[in-house]
Amino acid sequence: MDVSIEQPALARLITAEDREIPVPATLRYTPHDPLAVFVDFPAEAALDGEELTWTFARSLLDQGLRAPAGSGDVRIWPYGRTRTVLEFHSPYGLALLQFQASSLRRFLLRTYEVVAAGQEDVAVVVERGLSALFGGV
Repeated sequence: MDVSIEQPALARLITAEDREIPVPATLRYTPHDPLAVFVDFPAEAALDGEELTWTFARSLLDQGLRAPAGSGDVRIWPYGRTRTVLEFHSPYGLALLQFQASSLRRFLLRTYEVVAAGQEDVAVVVERGLSALFGGV
């Protein structure tokens, strides 16, 4: 049975003026892409007024809950005892968002109930990626 997970989460966008603006988000996981997690933001949270989804490795979230992790477009690190920062880089700039660490941990544990760590069907993911890359050639 394919069980997808969606969990609402409240993030706090940290502005350049060091203000915190509440931003609703949805954490999402699907066994169809077992290595990834998704963070969806509504249109009102995006610069261009369109819904926005960030996709990154589930293992990055796991690592970032314990220690600084990531070196590319997504970086994650603990902030104090109760928060976790997700830093997103795009051609349009940088977004720093704080989440309650407990919310992210709960979500991550729920994903492992669907597909245990190390049990991901990587062959399907690779095949889908190659098919997209080569256009079914």
